Amino acid sequence: MAGGWAKDGAVQDQIDASIEDAVSRAKNNMYQGASAEFCEECDAPIPERRRIAVPGVQLCINCQAEMEKTSKVESLFNRRGSKDSQLR
Repeated sequence: MAGGWAKDGAVQDQIDASIEDAVSRAKNNMYQGASAEFCEECDAPIPERRRIAVPGVQLCINCQAEMEKTSKVESLFNRRGSKDSQLR
């Protein structure tokens, strides 16, 4: 049940939109093209199984893990949500 001016299912619509945005961001951050045989950062060989599992991969597992540790975390707030839901 929706409250105020919101239509029924508005909360679920916000959740669905947030999930769609996150999936879209993840897809856009995926590598494109051919996988590299050697890591761009450390020149270590990238195992064939990794190149098959992650098409377009450019980094070895260690360098990928290090990059993910230092990468910028995006906002944790649902920008599509109402102001009231962000204040809770």
